[in-house]
Amino acid sequence: MKILIKNAEIITVNPHDEILTGDVLVEDTSIVAIGRLGDIQADKTIDATGKTLIPGFVQTHLHLCQTLFRGQSDDLELLDWLRKRIWPLEASHDEESIYWSALLGIGELFESGTTSLVDMETVRYTESAFQALAESGIRALSGKVMMDHGAEVPPGLFENTAASLEESVRLLEKWHGHDGGRIQYCFCPRFVVSCTEPLLVGVRDLSKHYDVMVHTHASENRGEIALVESERGMRNVIYLDHIGLANERLILAHSIWLDDQERRILAERNVKVTHCISSNLKLASGIADLPALKKAGVAVGLGTDGAACSNVLDMFQEMRQAALVQKVMHGPTTMPAREALRMATMGGAQVMRLEDKIGSIEVGKRADLVLLDLNQLHSYPSRGVDPVSRVVYSAGKQDVETVLVNGKVVLEDRKLLTIDRKAVLRNSNESIERLLKRSGVNDNR
Repeated sequence: MKILIKNAEIITVNPHDEILTGDVLVEDTSIVAIGRLGDIQADKTIDATGKTLIPGFVQTHLHLCQTLFRGQSDDLELLDWLRKRIWPLEASHDEESIYWSALLGIGELFESGTTSLVDMETVRYTESAFQALAESGIRALSGKVMMDHGAEVPPGLFENTAASLEESVRLLEKWHGHDGGRIQYCFCPRFVVSCTEPLLVGVRDLSKHYDVMVHTHASENRGEIALVESERGMRNVIYLDHIGLANERLILAHSIWLDDQERRILAERNVKVTHCISSNLKLASGIADLPALKKAGVAVGLGTDGAACSNVLDMFQEMRQAALVQKVMHGPTTMPAREALRMATMGGAQVMRLEDKIGSIEVGKRADLVLLDLNQLHSYPSRGVDPVSRVVYSAGKQDVETVLVNGKVVLEDRKLLTIDRKAVLRNSNESIERLLKRSGVNDNR
């Protein structure tokens, strides 16, 4: 199928940060031409006159299984948030609730311009999440959470080490590479605090064998770091390096409390980092030193984290907030608009090891595209303004008009095409009522 997008302002995020006015031709899954293309016969033509085309956002840390928990765990710090609310709720999930939680999150992602995500599910029923990923058309790197350690882990989440590894491999062999590689699998040991060393070493070996990513949390909270030091005798990143997990296949969520030695390890081992400013602020975890990570040469992407901690999955908000907070810490010239947009697109592509396929608008890349209508009061005047500044500092999810993933239109005229919005809303409410009763988390509120 050929789709022609006509007369757009094109923010390419290519190596030269070019901003063009013209057309983009999509054939099947990929971009095949960019420029003034004239009268080309296409199966579908989108008139983008006066509108702005950007690469789809790449979210590099998310928990779709937690979308149902929005507003259920506010105003707590990380470890209490996990132990008192999130773990009991996750342990109460069933096949249906995982499915609807995932679709609720994916629908919100499409409506706010995200086309790719790095997702971490919970321990059980991950098959249902993959079904939602497959049906919706989103690009995803996802896996089941792995937890075989910790005195306060609920029985519903606590696993046998061998069984956890076996189930992860089963899911990998079924889903990795689905739909021409649109869906990929990653191993997801939750964090060192809830994983034994044999589990982590097993993940290391399987990740190398299958050449797939590992997605885990590290150095998010000082209490977490203290637990790791007391149990393993060293700090998070140093421990992960010690057991051989720190390598080019590792994605670390948060990485706030790092010292110079740890940043040096991340850079030397080509470990990827995902920055989640909304979650970090709301849980009072801290603020990552992005200039220090950049100076060290670490690839960094942006993620909202799950709706249970950030409440919204909006990358416009995440991108803007990430830039503004760094300016307070390091000065007004820190993280200009183009750097923020690049982190939300190409930065995420690098984290996913897909920089040759997504993250920018270039011939040969996958057609993951977002069309914005910035003809709005909140983004005017437009004359004499850097278009990237308008996207980063003024635009919002309400400006997302059309979204393509892998050459397929998933949102058009602000309407979801691959997700039944009414069914998702109805079943999400029914599911959370069921989980709240089952988990008992509201009994002592």
